[in-house]
Amino acid sequence: MADVKLFQGGRIKRLRREKGLTLARMSEELGISTGYLNLIERNQRPISAQVLLRLAEVYNLDVKAFSAEDGGRLFAGLGEAFADPLFRERGVGQHELKELASSNPELAAAVIDLYRAYRDSGANATEMAERLAREEGTGDVARFPAEEIREFLRAHNNHFPELETAAEALHESGKLQREEMFASLRAHLQRAHGAAVAIMPVDVMPTTLRRFDRHRNRVLLSEMLTEAGRVFHLAVQVAVLEQGALLDRLTQDDRLAEGDTRRLCRITLANYFAGAVMMPYERFLAAAESLRYDVDVLARRFGASVEQVCHRLTTLQRPSARGVPFFLIRVDNAGNVSKRFSATSFQFARLGGACPRWNVHDAFQRPGRILTQVIQMPDGATYFSIARTVTRPGAGGQAPEQLMAIGLGCEISHARRIVYADAYDLESQAAVTPIGVNCRLCLREDCNQRAFPPMNRPLFVSEHRREISPYAFSSE
Repeated sequence: MADVKLFQGGRIKRLRREKGLTLARMSEELGISTGYLNLIERNQRPISAQVLLRLAEVYNLDVKAFSAEDGGRLFAGLGEAFADPLFRERGVGQHELKELASSNPELAAAVIDLYRAYRDSGANATEMAERLAREEGTGDVARFPAEEIREFLRAHNNHFPELETAAEALHESGKLQREEMFASLRAHLQRAHGAAVAIMPVDVMPTTLRRFDRHRNRVLLSEMLTEAGRVFHLAVQVAVLEQGALLDRLTQDDRLAEGDTRRLCRITLANYFAGAVMMPYERFLAAAESLRYDVDVLARRFGASVEQVCHRLTTLQRPSARGVPFFLIRVDNAGNVSKRFSATSFQFARLGGACPRWNVHDAFQRPGRILTQVIQMPDGATYFSIARTVTRPGAGGQAPEQLMAIGLGCEISHARRIVYADAYDLESQAAVTPIGVNCRLCLREDCNQRAFPPMNRPLFVSEHRREISPYAFSSE
């Protein structure tokens, strides 16, 4: 927002030192006084829009690196770290964490990295694995490739301009027609690569949705895919065949381990490309704003599934044309989280499921219907969310389609832009449902749906007293 003050003194000072510049030299290059630059570096003055644009011009920087949203992501990471028992005696509050994230982002990022390194150490991983195995039967919680990819996406705010440009170029070169997207992509594959497309019976491809037959130069698609699924998979195949160099370059990132992690990330980015092909940025953003983010209508208009639309909404973070910054979660009916992303400060648990008070779980009781809710985290941050079931293709009677639930939400300040919020008095606390990150990290004492005691508080056990929560614990 235009009135948000950006205090990024730590980043400015680090940039100056990396380039070997004195205060006087940098201030001269930016066209400001040395005293003013000194105040900016000491976080006694915010960065003005003019200085921000000058920084980008002079030093070839991406202004997203100085965005307020980055502070939100740092705050979320700090919140996760300081909820650990490691910091139980420190008494660090939400105000201190917000101050650290905004005033010294480099130090905040270092604290988060240090905490995650500690958590991922061998002794800690073993201890956590044993605890989780006793409570939930889960296995090793060491850093998985999927977790590294989530960090990679978060670092890029789940927006990749080069993939957007490549998708737009395909629309031009491939002469893609929105109403005939499958036929257009099929023709493009034949024309550009001599590749045919064949729809295969489920008894021939019982467990495979898409396969590229290199010997016969054919893209084989399962008959169990919906029309939107067939378009998506053809677009993914185009990305693999045409954008390999770009996918390689984007995945050459220190956050990603070599091998399986980078290969998996290539697939993630190819999926991103497919979404951008199906829902071109400018047209999709214009439609989303016009329709006030009605996901069902957007799905119909762009020939996409509701899940594809919801995922695409999280990528609308172009600096010059932003959509509502959404977070997204996908869960199965057992509560397992298979997808999560946040373009806000919303905190997801890295281990375990979501809060049972969040109605994303209730969506399974009302398949195909949009459920709405105003939710509030323990730190007071309030969000508007919608939940809806989605399906994933199966293979007939032997492997029926999978029912899952999508949770899509945004900070309450953006809720008026969303059609589903019209029924709410957003100023009233009566409509707010208090939730937590998950039971292990939540300190709410009045929750009758708590499944586990919090990890960072000692239990209070009494044979003569029973609270509404099955676990009583000390608030200190």
